[in-house]
Amino acid sequence: MIDSPDVIVFDVNGTLSDMGPLAGAFIESGAPGHLATQWFATVLRDGFAVTAAGGSAPFAQIAQDNLSRLLTEHGVPSVADGTGRIMEALRNLGVHPDVPSGVEALAGAAQLVTLSNGSAQVAQTLLETGGLLRHFTRLLSVEDAPGWKPARSAYAYAAVECGVAPSRMLLVAVHPWDIHGAHAAGLRTAWLNRSGAAYPGYFTSPDIEIPDLPALARQLATPRP
Repeated sequence: MIDSPDVIVFDVNGTLSDMGPLAGAFIESGAPGHLATQWFATVLRDGFAVTAAGGSAPFAQIAQDNLSRLLTEHGVPSVADGTGRIMEALRNLGVHPDVPSGVEALAGAAQLVTLSNGSAQVAQTLLETGGLLRHFTRLLSVEDAPGWKPARSAYAYAAVECGVAPSRMLLVAVHPWDIHGAHAAGLRTAWLNRSGAAYPGYFTSPDIEIPDLPALARQLATPRP
């Protein structure tokens, strides 16, 4: 149980967006569907590396360059067409089934914002398509911060933009690395564990664990004893 926050900060990729359809875009391009997971992992790896070295690069650039390399390595007949198809699919993902009802329930509990390693435009398209944009006061991207999450500077940027102390913010994410980074930056954390997986022991544990977003709304609405 945690106190109600002033701001609920949502990760976007995988937390709000359902990335499952990307596998189909890989298959349509002539590549194995499982490459979608590998691709996303390499994008994060390289984005984290650039930030760790003191630099910054847009998510889209890292994603496209890694995608072209992967498709070439797997002998895709038209790398350019495949890259375009998959990047378009990434920009037009839908939300997870639990997101609409969860966001609707949370909208009155706190200010809702997003903080993504991707662009704010992708988040806007996702939320507009899902009919949820009206519930969010800010769509934040690390493209305007010193570095990618999970660097402390990314969460500090969000706190400044929202005008609140980090301790009054609750980060919601499916990624344990995001939970770990937010905790180190002073935010409270909610791990969205849709799969029922075990939380990695080498990361700081979340303040709460939830199976879906409506469960978070119920927890925040429950009075503390």
